[in-house]
Amino acid sequence: MKIGVPKESASAERRVALTPEVCQALVKSGLEVLVEAGAGRGAFFLDEDYVRAGAKVAPDAAAVFGVADIVVKIQKPTDQEVAALRAGAVLIGLLQPATSPSTLALLAQRNVTALALEAVPRISRAQSMDALSSQATVAGYKGVLLAAAALPKFFPMLTTAAGTIRPAKVLVLGAGVAGLQAIATARRLGAVVLAFDVRPAVKEQVESLGAKFLQVEWADRETEDRGGYAKELSEESHRREMELLARNIKDMDAVISTAAIPGKRAPLLITPEMVASMRPGSVIVDSWIWPPKRAATAP
Repeated sequence: MKIGVPKESASAERRVALTPEVCQALVKSGLEVLVEAGAGRGAFFLDEDYVRAGAKVAPDAAAVFGVADIVVKIQKPTDQEVAALRAGAVLIGLLQPATSPSTLALLAQRNVTALALEAVPRISRAQSMDALSSQATVAGYKGVLLAAAALPKFFPMLTTAAGTIRPAKVLVLGAGVAGLQAIATARRLGAVVLAFDVRPAVKEQVESLGAKFLQVEWADRETEDRGGYAKELSEESHRREMELLARNIKDMDAVISTAAIPGKRAPLLITPEMVASMRPGSVIVDSWIWPPKRAATAP
């Protein structure tokens, strides 16, 4: 059986689906691994690393898609990549099935078995396949580091001979895996952290990390589903949360947005009016946008 690893075609995507270490384990188990030339370069893995691991390097994507029984990717495939897949092949990756009906239709036409890793349930038996949580951890951690690098002031409080510098104020939107990691990272850097989530149940987790939880009196009875994920809010509840954010965001030095609703577009929580109310030089980082973007409120 042949496993194919194409180079990611999405703009600015640096990840690769298989590392040389994993390839070595697959080869030892009797599988053949084909890696497109340069596929691992963005993640600092050279073609030579894959060759030493026992994999074969293919000259281009067509040489991978055309022969692989199983194709592993990070991002969902383009229409051209779906067309290049062998009929009856297996595709594994973060495929965004709930928001990509046209891609699913094309995969079905090609008789491709598609396995979306972000749909793997977060249970103990499937923990080793929980790619969503691992990537959310990276997003929360890196988002804070990007904010700290972009912010023209220190995160921690500093006492100097010239006086005391107050710590930066950071607001984290969403307290899932990414949000909790962002809170922990911002606190380790010395910032004063506030956090917001539509699920009252996460208040204890937020406060255990040393952050203040912003709470709303919701109009909805339930703000989370049976799986513990945030639910889409009613119009009245959404109005209340926007009012709460507007009151607090103007005093923030940095905002880290990690809010997401599974299977749907991330909610729009930061309006142009909120951005305009922030101090010049403040930073906004959206952990689900790549490449990451920062927003200063004024020149």
